[in-house]
Parts: sequence; C-alpha cells; structure tokens
Amino acid sequence: MPASGDLRVGLFVTCLADLMRPSVAFAAVKLLQDAGCEVIVPPGQTCCGQPALNSGDSTDARAIARQVIVAFEGFDAVVGPSGSCMGTLRHDYPALFADDPVWRARAEDLSRRSHELMSFLVDVLKHQTVAAHYDGRVTYHDSCAGLREMGVKAQPRQLLASVQGLDLVEMAGTDECCGFGGTFCVKYPEISTKMVDDKIAHIQASGATTVLGGDLGCLLNIAGRLKRRGLPVRVLHTAEVLAGFGQQPAIGEPEQG
Repeated sequence: MPASGDLRVGLFVTCLADLMRPSVAFAAVKLLQDAGCEVIVPPGQTCCGQPALNSGDSTDARAIARQVIVAFEGFDAVVGPSGSCMGTLRHDYPALFADDPVWRARAEDLSRRSHELMSFLVDVLKHQTVAAHYDGRVTYHDSCAGLREMGVKAQPRQLLASVQGLDLVEMAGTDECCGFGGTFCVKYPEISTKMVDDKIAHIQASGATTVLGGDLGCLLNIAGRLKRRGLPVRVLHTAEVLAGFGQQPAIGEPEQG
C-alpha cells in the first residue's frame, strides 16, 4: 500500500451517518485528511446491504453489493466509521458471490481493501495521536461487529488516550451487546430492551458522563434508551471526539438553532 500521503481513500459513509448523524462522516474525513490521505466520497455508494442480508433477501443484497463494489473500485483503501458495515463488505460480500467467479473476485478485491476507521488509522497508517480536547469522564462501548468481525478494541482507546482533558474509565460488560443487533431489536424487543438497560446500568456504574462507540446503530440505541429514562449521559461517536467535534449536541440531543 502506498504511503499515507499518496493514499486515495474512498469513504464509505454508511446509511446511519448519512441520514441520522452526518457529523460522523465529516469527522472521518477530517481524521483521514489529518493523517495525510486523499479522501473521496463516491456518489454511487449506497447501503451496504446488511438489512436485506440479515432478513434473508440475498437477491437484493447481491444487487446492493454489486453497486458498492463498482463505486469503490480503484481506491487504495475503503474506510468507514462502522465495524458493522465494514464487516459486511469484508466478510459477507465474497460469500454472497460464492457461485459467481467474476463477481466473487471483485468482492474479494474490495474485501482486502476494506477497513474500519479506527483500525485503519492505527493499524494501517500507524497513527498514534490526535490533536483534540474533550473535558469529561467517558466510557467506551465495544460494538459486537467492530470487536468480533473487525478486531477493533485497542485502537480507539489508544487514540482516545491522546485527547487532552479526557478521562477514559472502563465499564463492566464493555464487550456485551447493547441489544440493537440490526433487525434483532425489531424481532425481539423485550430482550433488546433488557440488554440495553443492562448496558446503561454499567454506564451509570462507571461514573462516566459520556459514552463513546464506533457504530451508530449501537449509539442510537443507547442514546434513545438513556433519553427515555431521563438520564443525563451524552452519547457520541468516537470519531467525533477524536476530530474535535465533541462540543456539538450529542446523539439524541436537539440541534442548536
């Protein structure tokens, strides 16, 4: 792979960032540019296809995957602020085309170039620190897909350790599911609610006033439950804090006029 100054990185924005939290995508762009990359957002990208795939709709999942594969051909790396989405590109796309040698080869090429944002910054670019400031005690939620599919655990913590004013405290059960799980929370709402309540109990016990994570699905789920219970804990994507966007309204808070 070329040196970071010569890298052409295609940013996979993700549906949730595009529709619910664009600042996460802008933060990703800033972090990648600060690390010396040329960042491009291909206009032809769309959903990764995970909802269709999880629902058993392999026909639509393959159609979506083909569009994503075409949109991101030619980049040195494809990076996204989501372990869940990037796990789909890396692990699920090749399997989707197991019986199609041509598209399988293209899917495997994309798979080799696909990275979760924190992993890319630390493991590939060897980026150790950021120039950011955030006052407060924070805790971190390890998302299931980021941790188990993409191996993301130490990388965000390493970068957060360089943020001035930030005090990171680990909560119990940091690697336990928050109950979102994509369509899981729709199919099994009672179980999902119990899981997110357990997560919130761990957050409260940590004494943190902010919870961070790397997947917007988890963060929206946690923020929504915190808001419904009237608990004053801020929720932010890790990229937002690392990029210096931490003072904006948190996830679930009203936008400033």
